[in-house]
Amino acid sequence: QVQLVESGGGLVQAGGSLRLSCAASGPTFSSYAVAWFRQAPGKEREFVAVISWTGINTYYADSVKGRNTISRDNAKNTVYLQMNSLKPEDTAVYYCAAKPNLLYYNDYEGYNYWGQGTQVTVSS
Repeated sequence: QVQLVESGGGLVQAGGSLRLSCAASGPTFSSYAVAWFRQAPGKEREFVAVISWTGINTYYADSVKGRNTISRDNAKNTVYLQMNSLKPEDTAVYYCAAKPNLLYYNDYEGYNYWGQGTQVTVSS
């Protein structure tokens, strides 16, 4: 069993930065791939980024590529999402999620565990 808790969201001006954290509990967390998804009001949940359990493989949505960096520290059971050059369209609730592998990593339905989400608001 894995439990996930996100933090680090907030209100930031366009062009600013935020770092989200996803803290996990559970003995097997280090063996899971972890992703970030986001959901804006009235929109479907969308994939943002994913990192393999080793941290070697990372994938990003085109909308955030070059602006976001996902990383993990398995010793701390934490995954991070560094978000730079934020835009108003990045405003959403951001969720972290975990699954045992990277198959169909951008499909939210395949993830076993989810956090409660953290709000990110980017003002223009």
